[in-house]
Amino acid sequence: MSSEIEGEDLNPIVDAIDAAEEITDPLDGLVEKSAEDPGAAFAPEILERLVALKAEDRAAFEALRAKLKKAGCRVTALDEAMAEETGDGGRGPTQADILIDLAGGAELFHSADGTAFADIMINDHRETWPVRTKGFRRWLARQFFEQTSGAPSSEALQSALNVIEAKAHFDGPERSVFIRVGGLDGRLYLDLGDDAWRAVEIDATGWRVIDQPPVRFRRAAGMQPLAVPVPGGSVGTLRAFLNVQSDQDFVLVVAWALACLRNRGPYPALVLSGEQGSAKSTFSAILRALLDPNTAPLRALPREDRDLFIAARNGHVLAFDNVSGLPAWISDTLCRLATGGGFAVRQLYTDQDEVLFDAARPVILNGIEDIVTRPDLADRAVFLTLEPIPEMRRRPEAELWAAFEAERAHILGVLLDAVVEGLKRLPDTHLPKLPRMADFALWASACETAIWPAGTFWSAYCGNRDDAVEGVIDADPVAAAVRAVMTERTEWTGTASDLLGALGEAAGERITKSKTWPDSPRALAGRLRRAATFLRKIGIDIGFEREGRARTRTIRITTAGKPASPETRGAQPSASSAPPADRPKAGSGNGFASRGLRTVGEFAGGSAGEPGATVRANMLKSNAEADADGADASRPPQSAPENAGWRMRL
Repeated sequence: MSSEIEGEDLNPIVDAIDAAEEITDPLDGLVEKSAEDPGAAFAPEILERLVALKAEDRAAFEALRAKLKKAGCRVTALDEAMAEETGDGGRGPTQADILIDLAGGAELFHSADGTAFADIMINDHRETWPVRTKGFRRWLARQFFEQTSGAPSSEALQSALNVIEAKAHFDGPERSVFIRVGGLDGRLYLDLGDDAWRAVEIDATGWRVIDQPPVRFRRAAGMQPLAVPVPGGSVGTLRAFLNVQSDQDFVLVVAWALACLRNRGPYPALVLSGEQGSAKSTFSAILRALLDPNTAPLRALPREDRDLFIAARNGHVLAFDNVSGLPAWISDTLCRLATGGGFAVRQLYTDQDEVLFDAARPVILNGIEDIVTRPDLADRAVFLTLEPIPEMRRRPEAELWAAFEAERAHILGVLLDAVVEGLKRLPDTHLPKLPRMADFALWASACETAIWPAGTFWSAYCGNRDDAVEGVIDADPVAAAVRAVMTERTEWTGTASDLLGALGEAAGERITKSKTWPDSPRALAGRLRRAATFLRKIGIDIGFEREGRARTRTIRITTAGKPASPETRGAQPSASSAPPADRPKAGSGNGFASRGLRTVGEFAGGSAGEPGATVRANMLKSNAEADADGADASRPPQSAPENAGWRMRL
């Protein structure tokens, strides 16, 4: 009986449940409804549900909002309606708030100098842009348009960038950002510059093209993509496109190119000279296209530090065309750029802020004349003289560049093979002597065995440095006059005023009245200190000291390898003095044609018994024979009699 009652009581409940209408979510089918009716999302019950969804699940709300936008719903008006629903007085998010929210999709960080950067994903690849550049601003404006179908105001964009920059500086990590060539954990990375932002990864085991390099690269205006390297090429193919006159010159060009593929300096300046028609500009443009293509590969020499700073910041290789001469200030700046040095310029529209740059860059200079005349830059340079091309050997420019484009990928591939060899052999590479550009010489020597026998580069580099010494001394009237004065003596001692008079007699009236001649003893002392390095390499040593109780400043010049500094000379008897009237002259005219008594320089390949002789090693052989020549060069020269010179004291 009780079971029958219980069954009768349950039936109405079950019937009521079955008869009840199913309660659905107001958001179901909202996208389809909005496609037919753009105002469907503005119904009160739907607005209430959207507010709840935004509070409960922000990701689901944003996904639904994006679908509603594609369906034709005005999402900006919808945000305002939701704000009214929550009682915010109808105030929706501002344009700046929307821009800041959109920037959350980018990974923000900053570099060591405080510059804000953003990693953004575009078409499944990562791009890196400084926050203040047009690239990031365009991306942010496009994101804003996709979400709101409108354009942000300049004030909103500027306000948002200020906040984004602050977040990158204070909340983002610090990372290094490179241009074209970077390094990380013993590996080198070469930015291909293509639309997919790919790079070449190089280590001691080989090289490969990768899609997501671990280092960050930035793209500057004018950068063009490199050729995707292909293995199996020959370095000799490059020579067909360069007007080099000897094997030694081609070895130095390849060594300079290998230095450009490294992420750190020093980078020697490549100086090209030659008459009209020697293809200096084409030579420079081909090297730039091979290593760092740009829409403006060759440029005029900058007129101030700021322009050179901007060029170095936006390019890896700098090529300056048709240079007539180098002012002193730009010569010093190029020295810092070759070996690495800091630049600081005042930031625009500020009184105290500076824009800093501290790096080294490879530089190409070409001109008709010998444009590098200062010893400090010449010591950091590789000099090539190009021969004029006969008319029967000339090629149309279109034909030349078409042939180069066909071989560019293979040439880059063989250079990368040499870089792999350099990374493998660099820790065990040693040289008999370390020149001024020691790191460059070690790197080139480590890479060369992938292309040539060991010692090929060293022989070519030493010969090039010897030629540079002679060229710079001939171009410097003071250094040339010192060499002329020391032609017939082994020692000269006197004050700067006495030396200025002696050099003036040797140089001649025409030289002494030119603007390049020092106008005071103090200026002469500075010129001597600048020329001392190269004069020492031809056996002329200059020392500055003080003598007597009056501590008179004197200059002592010696030849034949005699020490000139008081620290190493020790006590010696004074040579007999000669009156100024009996001072012997070096020769008639300016005296530049006469050659002084000479010892073998630091990198000379000749014997000490043969002044002026230079031995060049065969580029197709190893450096075993060059070592034998070096043994001859180490023999001490014959000493001149002590009374061969004369001495002047105040």
